[in-house]
Amino acid sequence: MIDSPAIVTRDLAKRYGAIQALAGLTMTIPRASVFGFLGPNGAGKTTAVKLLLGLSRPTAGEGEILGQPIGERRSRRRVGYLPELFRYQPWLTAREVLTLHCELTDIDRAAWAREIEDALAVVGLTDRGSTRVGTFSKGMQQRLGLGVALLGDPELILLDEPTSALDPVGRHDVREIIRALRDRGMTVFLNSHLLSEVEQVCDRVAIVDHGKVIAEGTLDELLRADTVRVHATDLRREARALLSAFGAITDEGEWLVVRGIALDRVPDLVAAIVGAGGRVHAVEPAHESLEDRFLRLLGGD
Repeated sequence: MIDSPAIVTRDLAKRYGAIQALAGLTMTIPRASVFGFLGPNGAGKTTAVKLLLGLSRPTAGEGEILGQPIGERRSRRRVGYLPELFRYQPWLTAREVLTLHCELTDIDRAAWAREIEDALAVVGLTDRGSTRVGTFSKGMQQRLGLGVALLGDPELILLDEPTSALDPVGRHDVREIIRALRDRGMTVFLNSHLLSEVEQVCDRVAIVDHGKVIAEGTLDELLRADTVRVHATDLRREARALLSAFGAITDEGEWLVVRGIALDRVPDLVAAIVGAGGRVHAVEPAHESLEDRFLRLLGGD
């Protein structure tokens, strides 16, 4: 079902004995997009990835991958995966690593050469295909791992912290590869704690805490300003207290910071200040970074 979302989960849960690793995970990920999956340590991100890949069985809830129930062989054959921690035999060349994984993936032998060269080209390692992996930098090894995940032309690729150990140049290279995969129509599920990386490459983001999605949407939706700063004078202190109906008020001298206000209520806020005898000199929206939004959703932890 090509029109179905790449991933759908409904109240997906996983318990290990007395430990609730995942509780009621519900989300929808469209195709041909880069989806960022964010959360603090222990939020359930790795457990969610294991369930999506069919490496672990849920204790409750359900989900689909590419239109098939999670764990189905038909869907797993169309999924590529790059784990956070991986090692390839250092004495093998890049092409030999890819050849081994072609065999493990059960790709038709007649297609191996094409698959290997396509993967090397996408990750920019064509000229290093005959080089032993033991001589590769971390960035080159990460590229090779991405190449392995691309074997078999998957429709969905799950990447677990693909840039966490890379320098700025390596992170830039991986971002460019991820964008190229999306442009080819693939869906990329990016599990990461590097918020600045997610801001640069993801179309949609889910923030998960204690095994539940607490916010999901496009970056524009998640970072939409709900805070304004108002430069107001001649406003008595008791009048300022009445403005709390518009949101959480922080008094910074002649500036008021109002958090949690809907943008369509800003004119009403200004009118209330003027009606209370104040003079409004400036109104400024305060745009959050993804890090600010992330921390605020988690209660500042």
